[in-house]
Amino acid sequence: MLWKTIKESLHQVLPENEYSLWIKPLSCEKDREGQLQLAAPDRFFCSWIEDRYLDLIRNTAEEISGTSFAVQLSVSGQAALALEETRRGQLRLPGTTLPVNRVRSLHPAYTFDQFMVGESNAVARSACDALARGDNSFGNCLFMNSSTGLGKSHLTQAVVHQVFDSAPSTRLHYLTAQQFSAEMVKNIRSKTMEQFSHKYVRNCDMLLVEDVHVLAGKNKTQEELNTVLDYLIKSGRRVILTSAVAPRKLEGLDEDFRSRMTSGLVAGIQAPEYETRARIIRHKAGNHDLELSDEMVDLLARCLKGDIRRTESALVGIRAKASLRTGPPDMALVREVLHGLMGAPTRLDGKIIRDLIGCQYNVSVEDLKSKSRKRSITFPRQVGMYLTRKLTEQSLADIGALYNRDHSTVLHAIKVITQNRTRKTAVREQIDLLCSKLKK
Repeated sequence: MLWKTIKESLHQVLPENEYSLWIKPLSCEKDREGQLQLAAPDRFFCSWIEDRYLDLIRNTAEEISGTSFAVQLSVSGQAALALEETRRGQLRLPGTTLPVNRVRSLHPAYTFDQFMVGESNAVARSACDALARGDNSFGNCLFMNSSTGLGKSHLTQAVVHQVFDSAPSTRLHYLTAQQFSAEMVKNIRSKTMEQFSHKYVRNCDMLLVEDVHVLAGKNKTQEELNTVLDYLIKSGRRVILTSAVAPRKLEGLDEDFRSRMTSGLVAGIQAPEYETRARIIRHKAGNHDLELSDEMVDLLARCLKGDIRRTESALVGIRAKASLRTGPPDMALVREVLHGLMGAPTRLDGKIIRDLIGCQYNVSVEDLKSKSRKRSITFPRQVGMYLTRKLTEQSLADIGALYNRDHSTVLHAIKVITQNRTRKTAVREQIDLLCSKLKK
């Protein structure tokens, strides 16, 4: 098939991440003499391809086929049908106007399918999914906050993708708080604030505003957005707001505005725990056609915490270095990339040990900190205390605090594991294996 050959050729000339992001998702709907019909996930994807890759695709097709080619792009599946019917006016009722969606540029990979769910983000993900489907079980207003690189924009754009796929006629506005402010100032200067208000109040079914923390000190913008939110929330419209700062820590905000933003569900996204980090690494490695051993995934998951973008950067680096060396990645290469990305290795502490223990024994951090006396929980807890005392300089009190215990419980745990390590081969082997992993 011609398109398959074209993709293989493009794969050779484009960087791996560029090919995976923009060319791989394209599918061929028609391949006739002199004409190639390609389908993309959405109309924004189509626009990006037309601006940056259409000439390259056309030239490649002509080189392979030896004849001139016309390449056309369309939106795939139901979205294409809905969009085409909207353009033709077939879905319009008498007296209605065409819906207009105004959104920021969307990342094609920021979808629900590509989002890894864990304890740190489960509530935010569920709420976004419900809002995208029009389900009000979580209310109609969501405020998400987290530090950078933990998935706020991914979830917000996943909502937009889902809405465009399932209900493309939705009057949706997706923008940053800075863009909202700049647009408002522009309309004030041109004396067209009535149009501005009409756009966000009367002509809006769903509003998504990112980075509302930048509005600190901008009283006029706060006042205008507060008015918009008041109308939308009271009329049952869907609203999603994101911030890099928790609501209670936001300074320079009018209290009425703060109250309005947080009148619905407030969901914080925390840094992913070890198990989720490992799943993210495996998933992203698969997207890069990168084969990593469990040992490599473990090392990356222990070192790469917080900002998920660093994980993406590390995997791109591993893929690039491995391709230059024309061989699969090994532990030395992974360590080299980590060192270049992060500098000196992360100092081992009790939290790192606790995360690893939880993953190895399939026990959550909450269980390790609970009052449970089940053998399946007490043994990993005792092992964690023992290893923390053995491999770090943390005090007994500090170790106990990690597991909601006092120093006497830590002493007892160390005594139990020390005795079992001497008497039981299985326990000794487990401790040695965990030590070797933690020392790498």
